[in-house]
Amino acid sequence: MPFASLGLPEPITRSVRAAGYSEPTPIQRRAIPLILPGHDLVAAAQTGSGKTAAFLLPILVRLLEGPRALRALVLVPTRELAAQVDACGRDYARFTGVRVGAVYGGVPIGPQERLLRREGVELLVATPGRLLDLHGRHSVSLEEVEVLVLDEADRMVDMGFAPDLQRILALLPRDRQTLMFSATMPPELNRVAKDALRNPKRLDLAPPSRPASGIEQTFYPVPRHLKPALLDEILSRSPEHSVLVFTRTKHGADRLTRQLRNRDREVAVIHGDRSQGQRERALSDFKRGRVGVLVATDIASRGIDVDDITHVVNYDVPRTPEDYVHRIGRTGRMDATGDAFTLVSPEEHAEVAAIERFLGIRVPRATLEGFDYKRRSLVEPSGGGHSHSSSRAHGTGRSSGPHRGGSSSVHIPAARVVGGASDAADHGRRKKINSGDRRSRRKM
Repeated sequence: MPFASLGLPEPITRSVRAAGYSEPTPIQRRAIPLILPGHDLVAAAQTGSGKTAAFLLPILVRLLEGPRALRALVLVPTRELAAQVDACGRDYARFTGVRVGAVYGGVPIGPQERLLRREGVELLVATPGRLLDLHGRHSVSLEEVEVLVLDEADRMVDMGFAPDLQRILALLPRDRQTLMFSATMPPELNRVAKDALRNPKRLDLAPPSRPASGIEQTFYPVPRHLKPALLDEILSRSPEHSVLVFTRTKHGADRLTRQLRNRDREVAVIHGDRSQGQRERALSDFKRGRVGVLVATDIASRGIDVDDITHVVNYDVPRTPEDYVHRIGRTGRMDATGDAFTLVSPEEHAEVAAIERFLGIRVPRATLEGFDYKRRSLVEPSGGGHSHSSSRAHGTGRSSGPHRGGSSSVHIPAARVVGGASDAADHGRRKKINSGDRRSRRKM
């Protein structure tokens, strides 16, 4: 089914083709025909399923005609997600003349004021706090907004933005279309939804307990003090990789980054205490393959849009099952395959049990063959280089398809399933992806 069959006009379908997409995803096929006539909508779909295009494309259709004023507002929880949605909006609007912009915290407010006052936009992507700051400075008017999108609304509630959302709703025209998109729809959203939406249509394309089918999950039991060593060994056996590593805290992310750099690994780090410039550089270096490992807190579990992340590693087990689903959803996107490894210490068994109840499955346990689980602690190198050639030579995982930065294969660590009946040296192997077909297979 081509995009034109959804009722999208030629300037927008041309932009979609120029962005490299040929077929709509399931959420796009079902949501766009509901949004175009003006229905309110609540949609739940997996991370990486194409939610952004599902609401941006019909909004751009609406903005093709009408006054040159701020008429569409997209609220998102994080700076990274704001930048991602803004970039997508500009791509899809390139042949339309619709002006797209973004405002978010962590950067000077002056240029954002000039964008709104002098240049003007029809479609604005914003984080709630910065939008209220700009409104308080009389730099933005919301009186002509016709469409409101709450993207990752559950995350906004989790981050404490519910009061800000209520304030923003009070500033918007009551006669508007409201769209709520999220990968999970917890009960806490009911109050916001009741205030924001009128007789909404509902789409539930994927229960929140169902990560993408292409993600292979494994739990690695390990004493807490050996987590750095185990992670380093996993990276050593995957010499060609694109790995996103999640920690619970900002301090933990910085500490792990130092430990990995001390072992001569090219690592970037992203968390809330980093400046916006530092966060953007880290993400850019990771996207471009300048570093193979990005260490992040949960700020990155939504809003990172990087093709071909081969592995997600939960260095710390996430506090909630929903965070687990969002974290591992950074790999296996757009029908690709990926691996999600979680390092589990004895102190984290309660969180593991909660995750498995949420998923409705038991995640396989595995140990890394040849790793010394009885050592006392990680011995950091005393300076200079640290060779991994030996461990790389003994990696016995299967090869995967092409990855960002080259055509070599990604080697999955050799593992033994704990309590299983068969050896799992090939656990986590990833399907081949025809590099020649990659662009045509990508979906929004």
